[in-house]
Amino acid sequence: MPTAAATSAREILTGLHDVMASRGSAQVKLDHVVDLIAAAMKSEVCSIYLLRDSSLELFATHGLRKEAVHVTRLALGQGLVGTIAAEGRILNLDEASSHPAFAYRPETGEESFHSFAGVPIIRRENAIGVLAVQHADARCYDEVEIEALQTVAMVLAELIAGARLADGSTRRGKQRDGMVRLAGLKLVAGMARGTAVFHQPRVLVEHTVAEDTELERARVYAAFRKMREQIETMTREAEFGTAGEHQEILETYKMFAYDEGWSRRINEAIDSGLTAEAAIERVQQRTRARMQEINDPLLKERMHDLEDLSNRLMRIVSGRMGTAAQTGLNRDAVLIARNLGPAELLEYDRRRLKAVVLEEGSLTAHVTIVARAMGVPVIGRVGDIRHIANEGDTVLVDGDQGSLVVRPTGQTVAGFDNRMAMSLRRRAEHAAIRTEPPITRDGRRCTLMVNAGLAEDASLLQQTGADGIGLFRTEFQFLVSATLPGRDSQLRLYKSVLDAAGDKPVVFRTVDIGGDKALPYLADEKDESENPAMGWRALRLSLSRTTLMKAQARALIEAADRTVLRVMFPMVSEPWEYEAARALFEEQLAWAREGKRPAPARVEFGAMLEVPSLAEMLDLLLPRIDFLSIGTNDLTQFLFAADRADPRLAERYDWLSPAILRFLRRVTREATAAGVPVRVCGEMGGRPLEAMALIGIGIENFSITPAAVGTVKTMIRSLDAAAIRAKMEVLLARPPRDMRKTLVDWARKHGVALS
Repeated sequence: MPTAAATSAREILTGLHDVMASRGSAQVKLDHVVDLIAAAMKSEVCSIYLLRDSSLELFATHGLRKEAVHVTRLALGQGLVGTIAAEGRILNLDEASSHPAFAYRPETGEESFHSFAGVPIIRRENAIGVLAVQHADARCYDEVEIEALQTVAMVLAELIAGARLADGSTRRGKQRDGMVRLAGLKLVAGMARGTAVFHQPRVLVEHTVAEDTELERARVYAAFRKMREQIETMTREAEFGTAGEHQEILETYKMFAYDEGWSRRINEAIDSGLTAEAAIERVQQRTRARMQEINDPLLKERMHDLEDLSNRLMRIVSGRMGTAAQTGLNRDAVLIARNLGPAELLEYDRRRLKAVVLEEGSLTAHVTIVARAMGVPVIGRVGDIRHIANEGDTVLVDGDQGSLVVRPTGQTVAGFDNRMAMSLRRRAEHAAIRTEPPITRDGRRCTLMVNAGLAEDASLLQQTGADGIGLFRTEFQFLVSATLPGRDSQLRLYKSVLDAAGDKPVVFRTVDIGGDKALPYLADEKDESENPAMGWRALRLSLSRTTLMKAQARALIEAADRTVLRVMFPMVSEPWEYEAARALFEEQLAWAREGKRPAPARVEFGAMLEVPSLAEMLDLLLPRIDFLSIGTNDLTQFLFAADRADPRLAERYDWLSPAILRFLRRVTREATAAGVPVRVCGEMGGRPLEAMALIGIGIENFSITPAAVGTVKTMIRSLDAAAIRAKMEVLLARPPRDMRKTLVDWARKHGVALS
């Protein structure tokens, strides 16, 4: 801001500070404020309109008729003032009456004034009022005058909010203070109620007037340096990634991060007397207002890029770079984020975390799998949820339907509670058959095991009545640890799980890290390949770090003292990888027995079929394994060349596609002929309809999320296995256009319970 504007703004801010510190009612203070602004800006009219009872009320004025105060009211979107508040935009008109939104109010006596300028008064991204000036002359206001008005409006917002004079409002037309219903992608089923908590909480500007402008400037300079270092790091890491939209975003970030105009405007806002935080927010408000005038949708999207960057700068300058997990949850919470990694989710208190809502997310992302294991409902692809919800809002999440309600009414809460009660009754029905075996109507005994990853998960065997743990994800311990877990800590975990399982089997999967499960303490193994899911991860990484794998092998061997150790290797793409991993375990087993250390009575080795190439080598692999586990999550993304982490592809493939079902049927038949049991360990088996189809192609062993055991068991006990097998033969020979609908119709016709 040029010197004249900065001086004008400082003069007004100094006066505002005195007014705010003085005694008197809020009305008296605002009456002083409009006089002060009018004098400083040499304006004939200065008025303040506040949002009260969903309309804008003339609350104080210098220059208009005093009898119009508290009488003149405009609806949101009505007149120039209503347009400014509803759209969060600035109006600067040399002839107010020529604007299509102009609304004449005779009681104000404003007919003698031609020019008009108004800015929204914004509090926590909500327009709570409008600050306007008018002149008799027909002229547009200078840019420096508009900047000064915005600066004053920001400080004025504190006085108004502190005195509770205004209601909440909207943010760029989006509802921020009333009930909102939203729909998204169903990721993890379940119902929950909690208060909105942002994974990266927004920094609320509480102090706007600076005491030492040079100190504030130094804080901003330091924040810019740190932010630019972060952006440079992000850009370097992305250089090895695939070309696409994310690179464009990073380039835009980098462009904004080094934009001298942006940093200059923030410095000018500090010159006007604002704190560093208030200066960043004031410039961002101006950017939002300008973007309202742009019709180009691509340029409008860039606003989100700059807003994210501004939020990053704000967090740096305020010293609040941590997530809500670090600050802790003090009540039942619904976590809101653009996206999450599995390790980030595991940092949260499971007792308080009731649900997760993501702007992105997909069915097979690891964070979804972790949330399902935790029993936390998740809804993904809820666009702009971080701008629709406020921190602390009540949120109702229905993961069964893929919907949520923000700021519900009492009647809505009551209805939700009724449906939640019905859901609980359904769970009670599932609990009633907890001890009943999963046997089909024609006598086929299926096996239902659970997926787990944490020590306390073993207690779910008793709660669900599952047959065992078919997949214990050993990497969870690595994800939640700040350093590489040693053999002793691994030994304690594995032993506690085996002890809790008792005589029920536990299948341990060796560490599957890498890809989207990168560990900071293994930075030298960071995967910078074009597609990390197909890169240096899982068994590939473990075979390159034999020390890591040997430590895990010894821990598993000692933990399974005199019992049966069941271990399987992930991401096997060729038989030689399995052989190398098995040889390493057998070496450690021999070492334990020779040294008379604790050792299992027997070891069963298995492989996970996730890479399609392994299916072509089963004739060599099957004679060497005791069981085969099919990981349908990775297998599906590899078969369909669909990145599980890309939200654009979240619904581009279906587990009931004839392609995946035919593939699984071929693998199952070959393994069965060789006498090797087959188990599905992916998310596919935890869905009743998909599980029914799997039984139809000959798979009877499942390892699924604990929450799915009741529904899948209910389905199995209502199913005739022979009938679905006959039906699947027909459907896979001549696939219907919609396999899912065909199977749903068949299930309903034959009385199969799918919920």
